[in-house]
Amino acid sequence: MTLTGYLAAADLEHELRDELTGAEVRLARRPHGRLVLSTDVPFGSAWAANVWHDVEEIKVTSIGHAAKELRDRQRNWAMYAPLHGGRAKLIAEKLPHVSAKPILIGDVVPDAPLGSFTLLEPDLMLAATRCTSPFPNGEARLVEDREGPPSRAYLKLYEAFVRLRRWPRPEETCLDLGASPGGWTWLLAQTGASVSAVDKAPLDPYVARMPNVRWHEGSAFALEPRDRAPVDWLCSDIICYPQRLLGLVQRWIDAGAARNMVCTIKFQGQTDHDIVREFAAIPGAQVLHLHHNKHELTFMWSAEGSAGQ
Repeated sequence: MTLTGYLAAADLEHELRDELTGAEVRLARRPHGRLVLSTDVPFGSAWAANVWHDVEEIKVTSIGHAAKELRDRQRNWAMYAPLHGGRAKLIAEKLPHVSAKPILIGDVVPDAPLGSFTLLEPDLMLAATRCTSPFPNGEARLVEDREGPPSRAYLKLYEAFVRLRRWPRPEETCLDLGASPGGWTWLLAQTGASVSAVDKAPLDPYVARMPNVRWHEGSAFALEPRDRAPVDWLCSDIICYPQRLLGLVQRWIDAGAARNMVCTIKFQGQTDHDIVREFAAIPGAQVLHLHHNKHELTFMWSAEGSAGQ
C-alpha cells in the first residue's frame, strides 16, 4: 500500500482540502496538523506546500532508534511536528545537520534530497525520503533586501528561480508584464539580463534608472507576441482573472515568443480549481504554491520542458 502525504501551507488547509476533494483523492486517516494522507495514486497538487511520496510507517522504540531508522535511509531530514514536538526535536538533534542558511540572489537549492518525518504517536513515525519541496516543510528562506526593491512581491519570483535551479543570465532578455512599481523588474535586473518592463503606470524611479531596464508604457494584454522578437523570460505578477492570464500565456506559447515563463495566478474570491488544472495541463508547465505566495499560485513553464513531453 503506497501512502502519500500532502502538507498544506499555513492557513491554507481549506484550499488543499478543496483541491483534493475536487480531484476525488480519498484520505486514509484524519489530518495530522496540516498533513493529510492518502493511499490513492499520487496527485499533482498545486496547493500543497510539500508532497511526501512513498511515506513509510515506522514503529520506533526510542529516540535513538528513530534517528537510526532515518539515518539508515538517507542523510538529510526535515521535521514536521504538530504533535510530540519535544520528542521529535530530540530525534532531529541526533540527525546530521541540514543547513538552514538563507539563499542569496543568484543561488539555488542544493540537489541533495530532503526527506520529511513526523510522529503520529511517541512510538509511531512517518517518514518520506522523497518530497517535492527542497525546503523544510516548503518554507523557503531567502536573503531579503529591504532597501532596493519597491515592494516585497519580488520574493515570489526570487523563490521561483531558486526552485527552478536556474536564473536569467546576463546575455538573456526578460519581459516583465504589469511591472509597476517594479519589484520583479528590480530582481530581474540584478541578474544582469536586459529587462523590458511594460505597464500603464511608471516604475519606481530607482528601478527606472537601472542601466539594464527599459520601461514601456502600455497594457500587457495589448502586446502582440507574434510581432516581437522572442524573449528568454516572460514574467508577470499582473492582477487579473486567471482565465485572462491563461489566454495571455497560451498566446505567447503558441507564438513561440518566450522560452521560459514565471507568472502569478491570482484569485479573487473563491478559488477556481478547474482553471488551475488547465494551467497545469500545458506541456512543460508546473503550478505551485510557493512559500511567498498568498491566495495565489505560481505558474512556471519552459519551452525546453514542453519539447520533452
